Amino acid sequence: MSLGRFLKLVSTFLQKAMAQARRGGGWTAWLWAAPLLFLGYFFVYPLLSTLGLAGQAALGGTLAIDFWGEIWPALVFTIWQAILSTLLTLLVGLPAAYLFGRFRFRGKGLLRVVTTLPFILPTVVVAEAFNALLGPRGWLNLGLMGLLGVDAAPIQILNTLSAILLAHVFYNTTIVIRVAGSAWAQLDPRLEQAGRVLGASAWRNFREVTLPLLRPSILASALLVFLFDFTSFGVILLLGGPKFSTLEVEIYIQTLQNLNLPAAGLLSAIQLLFTLGLGWLSGRIGGGKNIPLLPRLKGEGMRAPSGWRERLFVAGMVLFLALLLVSPLLALAGRSVARLDAARGQLGAIDAGWTLDYYRELFINRNQSIFYVPPAGAALNSLGYALVTVALSLSLGTLAAVALSRKLRINKLLDALILLPLGTSAVTLGLGFLVVFNGPPVDVRSFPLLIPIAHSLVALPFVVRILQPALASIPANLRQAAASLGAPPWRVWLEVDLPVVGRAMLVGAIFAFTISLGEFGATSFLARPETPTLPVAIYRFLSLPGALNYGQALAMATLLMLVCGASIFVMEKVSAED
Repeated sequence: MSLGRFLKLVSTFLQKAMAQARRGGGWTAWLWAAPLLFLGYFFVYPLLSTLGLAGQAALGGTLAIDFWGEIWPALVFTIWQAILSTLLTLLVGLPAAYLFGRFRFRGKGLLRVVTTLPFILPTVVVAEAFNALLGPRGWLNLGLMGLLGVDAAPIQILNTLSAILLAHVFYNTTIVIRVAGSAWAQLDPRLEQAGRVLGASAWRNFREVTLPLLRPSILASALLVFLFDFTSFGVILLLGGPKFSTLEVEIYIQTLQNLNLPAAGLLSAIQLLFTLGLGWLSGRIGGGKNIPLLPRLKGEGMRAPSGWRERLFVAGMVLFLALLLVSPLLALAGRSVARLDAARGQLGAIDAGWTLDYYRELFINRNQSIFYVPPAGAALNSLGYALVTVALSLSLGTLAAVALSRKLRINKLLDALILLPLGTSAVTLGLGFLVVFNGPPVDVRSFPLLIPIAHSLVALPFVVRILQPALASIPANLRQAAASLGAPPWRVWLEVDLPVVGRAMLVGAIFAFTISLGEFGATSFLARPETPTLPVAIYRFLSLPGALNYGQALAMATLLMLVCGASIFVMEKVSAED
């Protein structure tokens, strides 16, 4: 699609949308102008151009890819691993959701932060965390080799389907905890108590009272988990090995290795059809009507565990979540300060020492190469991109959230457009940028702002979803009172809305900041050799030989993990304040 034709379509759509919005909301219609222009030029245009490229190649017979030999196996494996990962995540996440939704226990706030951290971490960090724990020279294998007196790793899990499934459970358990656990906490406990009074057993009470109320939340969380597993990229690339390939990995290979953009566009089209269908289904399930519940006090359903069964359940789940979610992160941090050498003359023995050399090397260009970018420079690049992402996503997200808080008929359609980037894979987004932005004035090779723009497309739906409920909670009579006293709209916003939504804006800014720091899929397409981000630098150092390069990758991953953890902690503290 040419730029001129696209701009004509956008102009027609904007004119109709703004005309309809003005009829319903007056000046608020102009709030949509900047978000729509941003989404239209940097998301819809690249996406349509990529799909158009694939369509032209398919009709012209120039795809140069074997559907049954390359595309079909990747599609089957993508669906199969997503189904298995979703089932395993539900198996772990639902008991954890019950734990968070019904019980008070010591350390609950810290555990909530820990369960959220994996979802924010970039895939390169998670892959190295599992490698540090379960890899051939990971802590568990080193311990077993010393205990058993063998020189080969007893546990061989990397480059297997088990590693992929384990990493997906590690990543997505927090989705089930957040969605289903929040719904569980909001259920009126008197409904369950009424069932018990009428003689229902605990299992029957759950099956006939609790489960029907939780079913929409469980299905919504399952679809979200499936969507993230379906579009998984870094986990498959780094932990699956060369024998496992999903649609996302095939797009990456066809683009950067085979230079076959039409085939990559076709794969993106297939993937997009699936993700849009899943997104539509998720919206239908999430948009269903909830069963009305009686008014009750906040936290009324929470209680301390009573009886040995409940105490055993709480203690067991806390220990299990700590082992699943904390041990890989601790293994990564420990491996970044450990120097491990084989002991001479002792089968399977390891001499371990502690060092900070890997962290010191982050600031040294030992080869004095003008093409070398030290890890500290990559960290500064990530920080700069993250700050620009916060500015873009927060400003555009605030405009969209304010417009969505007004009652306009066009809002339903525009809300769906805001959420659309969330259903598009980062690799497809990066490919679209390569296809479209390849010449002045916006060129991937000379326009570094494309990276924070791509990050903002991913962060924008989250920012809108964080700000919109806060804005909707402001009573309309407060704004009306300020307006009746002569305050113009901008002053009403500054003195009425902003003090109420300030905390939500801080949470949205932190979320956008962490998303930008950890984004890897689209950035791997867009980052230039001289301006890598921290996740891209970690991936590059992992691909280089030598213990020093590997150690520096671990050090960078640990620092990135600590920054993300601190951000999540601050976000949780701000969200929990009254």
